Amino acid sequence: MGVTLLRAQLSSKHPQDANFAFKEPLRWNTTFRVNNFKAEHDSNSDGHPLLQLSCSTISLHNFSQLSNTEHMGNKLDRCCICYSLCFLWVNWSFIQLLVMMEFPCWWDVHSSHIDFHQLPPKKRRNIQGVKEQSLRARAFFNTQTTEFHWQNLVHSEPPSTRKFEHMESVDAKEQGQTQRSYEHQEKNVLEKANKKKAEPSLNWESLRPASPIHCVIIALVIVCSIKTVPQGSPSVEESKKKALFSLSTLNFWGRVERFTDLPSEYWQIQKIVKYLKGGNQTATVIALCSMRDFNLAQESCQLAIRDVGGLEVLINLLDTEEIKCKIGSLKILKEISSNSQIRRAIADLGGLQTMVEILDSSDKDLKSLVAETVANVAKFRRARRTVKQHGGIKRLVELLDCVPDSAALSEQQEKDIEVARCGALALWSCSRSTRNKEAIRRAGGIPLLARLLKSPHENMLIPVVGTLQECASEKSYRIAIQAEGLIEDLVKNLNSGNHELQMHCASAIFKCAEDKKTRDFVRQYEGFQTLVGLLKVSENKQLLAAATGAIWKCSISLENVEKFQEYNALEMLVGLLTDQPEEVLINVVGALGECARNPPNRATVRKCGGIQPLVGLLTGINPALLVNVTRAVGACAVDLENMAIIDNLDGVRLLWSLLKNPNPDVQANAAWAVCPCIKNAKDAREMVRSFVCGLELIVNLLKSTNKEVLASVCAAIANIAKDEENLAVITDHGVVPMLAKLANTADDKLRRHLAEAIAQCCMWGTNRVSFGEAGAVAPLVGYLGSSDASVHQATAEALFQLSKDPNNCITMHENGAVKLLLGMIGSSDEVLQEAAAGCVANIRRLALANEKARYN
Repeated sequence: MGVTLLRAQLSSKHPQDANFAFKEPLRWNTTFRVNNFKAEHDSNSDGHPLLQLSCSTISLHNFSQLSNTEHMGNKLDRCCICYSLCFLWVNWSFIQLLVMMEFPCWWDVHSSHIDFHQLPPKKRRNIQGVKEQSLRARAFFNTQTTEFHWQNLVHSEPPSTRKFEHMESVDAKEQGQTQRSYEHQEKNVLEKANKKKAEPSLNWESLRPASPIHCVIIALVIVCSIKTVPQGSPSVEESKKKALFSLSTLNFWGRVERFTDLPSEYWQIQKIVKYLKGGNQTATVIALCSMRDFNLAQESCQLAIRDVGGLEVLINLLDTEEIKCKIGSLKILKEISSNSQIRRAIADLGGLQTMVEILDSSDKDLKSLVAETVANVAKFRRARRTVKQHGGIKRLVELLDCVPDSAALSEQQEKDIEVARCGALALWSCSRSTRNKEAIRRAGGIPLLARLLKSPHENMLIPVVGTLQECASEKSYRIAIQAEGLIEDLVKNLNSGNHELQMHCASAIFKCAEDKKTRDFVRQYEGFQTLVGLLKVSENKQLLAAATGAIWKCSISLENVEKFQEYNALEMLVGLLTDQPEEVLINVVGALGECARNPPNRATVRKCGGIQPLVGLLTGINPALLVNVTRAVGACAVDLENMAIIDNLDGVRLLWSLLKNPNPDVQANAAWAVCPCIKNAKDAREMVRSFVCGLELIVNLLKSTNKEVLASVCAAIANIAKDEENLAVITDHGVVPMLAKLANTADDKLRRHLAEAIAQCCMWGTNRVSFGEAGAVAPLVGYLGSSDASVHQATAEALFQLSKDPNNCITMHENGAVKLLLGMIGSSDEVLQEAAAGCVANIRRLALANEKARYN
């Protein structure tokens, strides 16, 4: 197949090259006879025939005759012809001919004859490998395939004496040498760029045994040998030779396909890189301009520059003193650094360190290009760390110092704005690392970003807002954004017609709205109507996710929920519950959960058909989505009509199953959602018992170390324990000692729900006594000193139930409960009044009984 293809190409495309005469003829023993050939024959310029046949030996003098003979020969002759090609491969003159015919860009125009002993060691090893393969094949066929000697196949002529101007190495500084000036307009690059042998790929040699042609030949020899070897079982030695010989053909066809799929631009770029390495300043600039004519956004062109050593040269050009070369190199690096592989290669070659140093240049065009290239490269963590370690953050922040407010700008002001824009782009990329965010703040980046945020230029605003929204995840930035008054500018830019700018502004509000002041500012500057309007842009998912996220966080404040009601936000949010990506659903469901705290909104969600899709989302696996869905379903379940729909959709069972989710946030929100379901569902008592191992599951959650999980589970147990049968079951599962173990907590939220659970659990059997024996009474008395009134109410109820056991009354009296309870009897909370009075009454009765018994 490979020989046929090569013959066809030689005949059609290069007829003169096909008639090129070999230095020595190829000979082998053949089965051809004289009558196989016509009478006339071709001759060379000296009149010697190009094909000779004597006895059983045939001699060929050019590739055309070799191809014709292969076409008409039998299998044995074809094998010999293929094998002859193996020998031709190491003939350097033939290599020059073949490569210049097939791949002109491979051949350096400055090259001439090359001596075998002056070849690179890797190339010599490859030739030696071909020889070893040939020797194995010769032993395999047990025949003499040629009369050539390897020493005669390679020219021994000395290398060309033609001299060229070479690039000076920047390593001269490191070696203590004086760096040469630019009097002769030469550029300096690393020595390795000059010494490296240009190849189609940096890993080309590792991909092929010797060459594509060599692989084709080896494969053809093996294919032909299968039919020419005599039948019968081969010896062990022959099998070993055959196996060894065929190792180099593994994965061959895939490699050939990859080789042939390379576009023509690949080889053209390779040629240009050679001029970059060997030319003077003028040639370098021309080569850089020529390289920019290619479509550098195309991956094949990007990888071609990397594979042929172009990246090293481009990075080395940044160390020169010639501005034109630097600018040309940076323009190319800026384009190709959009490729992730190129970005990592630039970082590996030390390109970022050089770029950071160039930021100190006085040339504004150069600084702009460097900053924009850094913005592309710093997309991964190691690159961002490199920029920070070499002082890049401070230099980039300094680029932001310009005056962009003016509408009419001079040429220099436009350059200043472009420098600031590129600096903001680079900071945007670098700000994805937490330490870089802090470095930007310390370098004074926030005031400069705040000033640029007032710019009328959208191309400036996008990277500035992008940097702010990236940094807004840090509390220090949120405080600074409020202090600088940037919320007003963010809300103002929400009205821009640029979707990308709107998206970044909404994302910044989403992150900053964790703080109540920010939520109030957004309402004050009338940003809600714009945010709701962005919900209509359903085709732009990133913008939709940012807008819904901002609405979600702003709706945490109940006064904001009322504003959203005015703009009919709920109806639009319910409409987004289907056919949306998860990043949108998370925010939509979160917003509905916050809005559903308002009773009228629960009915709105039901009327808009939102209950069913919400329950359907309970089957998801995304923890962030499940947290918001459980919260929303729990909020809707407070409404009886909503609860009926949830019950019919088997929503309670789905919520209960989420208690087994490994994520503690999901567990906590599922337990909170279960509470209103138990209160409002019909036959909730039987439903809870019907869940297989459901009660045991919720009791075991009391072993959790997460306080939110413990508080929610205690609240759920308080509701479950209202049914006697369920209380008996959870008592058997050991709920009393587990609750008592939690009594020493200092968390008021957990205290409240723990006290409620203890109060309900005291209703069964000897649980009151068990709580006292487990040491739960004394810590409960301490809860009365909390500043949270809800804790007082729950604790008073628990102490009232526990006070029905005499020993518990004694413990309460010893820990000073009476004095605290007497003060609560005068509370305006009737439930607290009654519980405190009842507890004091029980303690007083016990004291009177003891007094009476003593006198009797």
